[in-house]
Amino acid sequence: MDNETTDPVDRAIARLYRSVVAVSPRDYREWALNSLKKIIPHDLAIWGSGNWEERRFHTLTTTGVAPEIQQVLESTADENPLIQKLIASPPDQPMTMESVMPDREFYRSRLYKTTFAPYGIERLMSTLHHDRRSGLYSLVSLYRSDREKPFSAQEQAAQRRLTYHLFHGISHSFFIHLARTLRDRPPGAAAAAVDSAGRYHEAQPPFLDAIDRHFPQHAGTHLPLPIPPLGETIQTNGLCFRSEPIGVLHIIYCWAMGPLDRLTAREREIVGAVVHGLSFKQAARKIGVAPSTVANHL
Repeated sequence: MDNETTDPVDRAIARLYRSVVAVSPRDYREWALNSLKKIIPHDLAIWGSGNWEERRFHTLTTTGVAPEIQQVLESTADENPLIQKLIASPPDQPMTMESVMPDREFYRSRLYKTTFAPYGIERLMSTLHHDRRSGLYSLVSLYRSDREKPFSAQEQAAQRRLTYHLFHGISHSFFIHLARTLRDRPPGAAAAAVDSAGRYHEAQPPFLDAIDRHFPQHAGTHLPLPIPPLGETIQTNGLCFRSEPIGVLHIIYCWAMGPLDRLTAREREIVGAVVHGLSFKQAARKIGVAPSTVANHL
């Protein structure tokens, strides 16, 4: 695909999607931030994701800067005019600090002295992405250590094109690699990753579509039901839900309830044996019941 266009931003977007198979979700964010340097040169960067209601990151990736910057950024978010402007503006719109605060004022401010100067940050450009259905948000900030090199309008335009694909690329990476590790996925199921409180950490669009259709009164940024116990399938509002553990998170599978979902576990076992060509006697012997039980269940 790289040979089909001479536009470097288009080539970068192609690499973001093509690399979701080769780069693990654990490494994808750092790999993507480093890849951005070819398009938008920078010295340091952060990519944080979290829940909109909490306004704090549950995942933070940094390049060139210590991870402790997370606590500093979160503690000064209310006084940071760039963050407030990003929140009030359309998503995926890159902004620089000088666009909301004159340099003279910024470099004299407590915000600069306590939040950015200790890390050698002189210029910054940030982009906020907010999915209102899932409550997920992501912030990507690129930093430069040279005050004489502000981000240009051309670089802001490139970041605007790249941002959408950054955030969707990591989601694709997460679920593609998840499909490799969790094999027992119901046909047609969509998935979401939630924490112990049911808050979304990742969510496939079909999963959110199903929640919208079957739980029209639910407007929260978390599951509309308790996390199903491990090994159990919960049926409610025409949907089936099942959970699998993955680290500290839960993967929630959701699919439309079908005829087989209405059967008991024993009935499904018998149907499975019969559709694989076993006679009543063979099915009974395999399952450990009487042939008459097989016949009655059918």
